[in-house]
Amino acid sequence: MSEIHVRVLGPDEWASYKDVRLRALRESPEAFVASAEEEEAFPDSRWQERMERSRRVLAHDGDEVVGVVSVGTGHRTNIPGAGELFGLWVAPARRGTGVARRLLEKAAKVGREIGLRQLVYWVGTDNGRAVAFASSFGFRPTDDRRPMRIRGVDEEDAESEEMMMVYPLGDAAGVPTSL
Repeated sequence: MSEIHVRVLGPDEWASYKDVRLRALRESPEAFVASAEEEEAFPDSRWQERMERSRRVLAHDGDEVVGVVSVGTGHRTNIPGAGELFGLWVAPARRGTGVARRLLEKAAKVGREIGLRQLVYWVGTDNGRAVAFASSFGFRPTDDRRPMRIRGVDEEDAESEEMMMVYPLGDAAGVPTSL
């Protein structure tokens, strides 16, 4: 494996985001609320709009895309100064190799650059691997919970839940570490 490169996609690179997003939905359908079939039907204008709403961070090894994560700039959370980390996906063959960590490092840098004070990351409480990974990166659990959003299941009927984890983006003196 050669060196992993991580970069933020520009607004005009919506087709690259579309490709990796659809690949993620096909390869890990259980990890997302949306389905590949739904999103394949989106017009190009919808993909372009998505690029305006959030920053998309891509990891690649040469020409091969091996991961993606998105940083929302506040539209999905009501916490002042917080952005949301979402849509994290790493190609199955690359899991456990540091790709996710590199994506989160870049996402945190992007968050700082756009003036965010913390990142919010919703993680399934029954997904021990994801909770452990987020914790090892520095995300801390909160008491906030919500029903797990599962395709085809109403939130009221959801048996699983997600917990909010937060990651401070500033220096320890200027940024609260909890909500």
